[in-house]
Amino acid sequence: MARGSQIEADLKAALKRRDDLTVSCLRMARAALAGKAKDLRRPLEEQEEIQVLKGLAKQRKEAAEQFQAGGRPELAQRELSELAIIEGYLPAQMGQAELESVLDQVFAELRPQGPKDMGNVMKAVMARLAGAADGKLVNQLVRQRMQAS
Repeated sequence: MARGSQIEADLKAALKRRDDLTVSCLRMARAALAGKAKDLRRPLEEQEEIQVLKGLAKQRKEAAEQFQAGGRPELAQRELSELAIIEGYLPAQMGQAELESVLDQVFAELRPQGPKDMGNVMKAVMARLAGAADGKLVNQLVRQRMQAS
């Protein structure tokens, strides 16, 4: 089932349960997905849905950090709760060992010579991961390997 239709079904269930937090979060996600589809003037593909949801998750994470730094732990907790709901619709994140394995394969195939090949390596790695790992973490690991070689 597509993520959009799953969100729609879960929204209906949350409305029946009167779960205000889940309802507001899923409505926001549904609106973001609909907005992106409207911008593209076509239904979203699965990868595009994942990108929209990852953007929402990133916003929640950053907002929680800001609220925490600003001394508003109750608002930070709400953002973290919404983040947990959104992450339920994202693919499971790869562990460090699995990620290292993918990096081993890409480095073996491309044999990067230096920093100038960073873009090609990142492109190949991110294409294989298909949203199963955080881009920041991947970038950090690729940089470490590039400097070590």
